[in-house]
Amino acid sequence: MENFKKFDLKSPSDNTNHGYFKSGLIVSSSFPNVDTNIPADAKWTLNGMTIAGDNGDGTATNQLHCPQGLFIDDNQTVIIADNCNHRIIQWKEGDTTNGQVVAGGQGQGNGLNQLNQPTYVLIDKEADSLIICDHGNRRVVWWSRRSDSVQGKILIPNIQCWGLVMDEKRYLYVSDNEKHEVRRYQLGEENGILVAGGNDRGDGFHQLNWPTYLFVDRQQNVYVSDNENHRVVKWTEGAKAGIVIAGGQ
Repeated sequence: MENFKKFDLKSPSDNTNHGYFKSGLIVSSSFPNVDTNIPADAKWTLNGMTIAGDNGDGTATNQLHCPQGLFIDDNQTVIIADNCNHRIIQWKEGDTTNGQVVAGGQGQGNGLNQLNQPTYVLIDKEADSLIICDHGNRRVVWWSRRSDSVQGKILIPNIQCWGLVMDEKRYLYVSDNEKHEVRRYQLGEENGILVAGGNDRGDGFHQLNWPTYLFVDRQQNVYVSDNENHRVVKWTEGAKAGIVIAGGQ
């Protein structure tokens, strides 16, 4: 069943936080890149609430098909990279009946009004726009959130992107699972600065193997889901090698 669920987190002080799950696995917190201060003895509620999909896989606006990365805005609107439908779709808080296509949805293709198996999406608040990993088209694209927006523009071409994240200074970090590296970009530039991997495919501490999702903290340390090495690796700024913080056994 293609869906996302939201689970409330009950702390001993009765404060409530939220997590967003795909098929029972957590995929995003309510506020990406912001500490949620979850108590060590907190517990999740046992039953989640479906917030998107759950109507089988398909192309209707009440369905998802192979959903990948998601982002939650300040209004708790959930924006999803609906991979096999080649679109970005948003579901507003409290409305679990239908989503709204906000990018792509014009069939699989490489036109500026199309996407091809998008894997991740985030919101650039300052520009009120979406930034999308258009994986199948080997590009990162920018798409306005205005209701009259019908096509995007290419930010970074020729990159086998999978995951991306933006830090507080509006630097964009993108994982490339063809070059097995992560680069940091100023918006508008196409080359970027290497911040993780880039030493061919491998399992050395200076290497990555099919990097996917990313997280960046306030010190610009980069955390990488090193997919084929079955580990999560932390790369400090300027480091020549990463530090395994989970898995890798």
